[in-house]
Amino acid sequence: MTNRNYRLFTSLVAALTLATSSAQTAPEVPRLVVSILIDQLRSDYMEAFYPLYGERGFKRLFKESRMYTQAEYPFRNPDRASATACVYSGASPYDNGIVGAMWLSRESLRPVYCVDDRTYSGNLTAEYSSPKHLVVSTIVDELKVATEGKSLAYAISPYREAAIFSGGHTADGVFWLNDASGQWCSSSYYGEYPKWAVNYDHYKSLGSRISSIEWKPMNDLVGNFNYFVSGGIKEPFSHSFSGHRKFREFKTSGCVNEEVNRFAMHCMQNTTLGMDAVTDFLSLMYYAGNYDQKPISETPIELQDTYVRLDKDLGELMDAVERKVGVGKVLFVISSTGYAEHETSDLTKYRIPTGTFSMFRSASLLNMYLMAVYGSGQYVEAKYGAQIYLNHKLIEDKQLNMSEMLERCQSFLMQMSGVKDVYTSQRLTLGAWTPGINRIRNGYRPQCSGDILVEVAPGWKLVDEEAGYTHMARESYVGFPLFFIGCNVEPMIIESPVTVDCVAPTLARMMRIRAPNACAVAPLSGLR
Repeated sequence: MTNRNYRLFTSLVAALTLATSSAQTAPEVPRLVVSILIDQLRSDYMEAFYPLYGERGFKRLFKESRMYTQAEYPFRNPDRASATACVYSGASPYDNGIVGAMWLSRESLRPVYCVDDRTYSGNLTAEYSSPKHLVVSTIVDELKVATEGKSLAYAISPYREAAIFSGGHTADGVFWLNDASGQWCSSSYYGEYPKWAVNYDHYKSLGSRISSIEWKPMNDLVGNFNYFVSGGIKEPFSHSFSGHRKFREFKTSGCVNEEVNRFAMHCMQNTTLGMDAVTDFLSLMYYAGNYDQKPISETPIELQDTYVRLDKDLGELMDAVERKVGVGKVLFVISSTGYAEHETSDLTKYRIPTGTFSMFRSASLLNMYLMAVYGSGQYVEAKYGAQIYLNHKLIEDKQLNMSEMLERCQSFLMQMSGVKDVYTSQRLTLGAWTPGINRIRNGYRPQCSGDILVEVAPGWKLVDEEAGYTHMARESYVGFPLFFIGCNVEPMIIESPVTVDCVAPTLARMMRIRAPNACAVAPLSGLR
């Protein structure tokens, strides 16, 4: 054998050896990914009720998962809609299009609900829905593309917007609870309503059971445990669900997560999720907020019981899925929507600095000021929430300088009582970069956000009388965790902050597919 042939032979042997070694050590792709987003889960509450938990829920996560203790959103003021869209798209509202549950249409000057779409009628609901406002792909979409549609994907949530954004554009089924009937329902966008779901609604529907459901503490330990400083031990509660709001109230109770589990396991039993080598995806949402959006001072024991029930339901779901699919073949990722219901307490009786900032009054005064400067006209076209929309056509017709006008508006509004800061569209899109401004910019979208964003001071109440919007400003940090568990993920506690837009690229890496098309952040490393 010549030296040249020998070198060629040894190179081929080395290459084959490396390929064989890589094939032997490459981590296994999960058969099923279960993504659980928990609405309003908080680290402080989750840790406070630790003595009340069993062994298979949160305690298992603390011991066996890769736990990131300081997760956060890359934009300000997330809600359920914008949080869900961010987690599954790996992008902020600036890119994915979902700035919140509602925003103002610049064309019609009317509020738009984030999943409304008159093109697609509902299945077992009067609501018309689709993900058309989500203008980028999601991790579920990319999985479908990568497997040429062979992967199965289902999304289940008590809430319409969360179900649709977690299912993306390509899910095989997306389901939420109908506020009027308690049935699991869907949109014709996702095709024909499946027979297995029809059977559930026929034989096991929430509507047939709601009158017999009584929510009270799971056990005496829950009723006697009191974490909150709210005037001493509260009497154990008992709630039944009746009247025209019964299903809405149920969806904010500690019982709703069990109903999510019931439907999710019915889905698992009647589909082939996780039953072959092609990765499938199941998206779920649980609830961990206050009962009926009441202040925590009124419902402290209910919140404790919600976390205890959540712990039980989480453990039961994980065990049931692993029994069906196989231990080590399921990857669970669990996190939070990262926001809390706004407080409604009257701060004046405690002499805490406070006040009310009226958007109606402020917008009227701003328009009067602009008329004094530029002549008569309706320069303020609309307002919604904390945002003011200027009349672009009038400004263009009068050939006014938009930059100059925005600067005048900012200076005028900054003089008003209760205003902490004012952000104009140009300041957000063209201004100097700072971490604070970047987070506000990430939650802004020029196509549907206002020209001016008013930020009121902490403790002040911002009120938009026409939209029925009230927001008490509070900048307190609300911590929440991010967990990865299963599929050979190495347990570890990571205290460095991470943003949840890293979830989608991390899952993409573990499933060996592309990240969503607007996702620009790097995946987390070293999970296994």
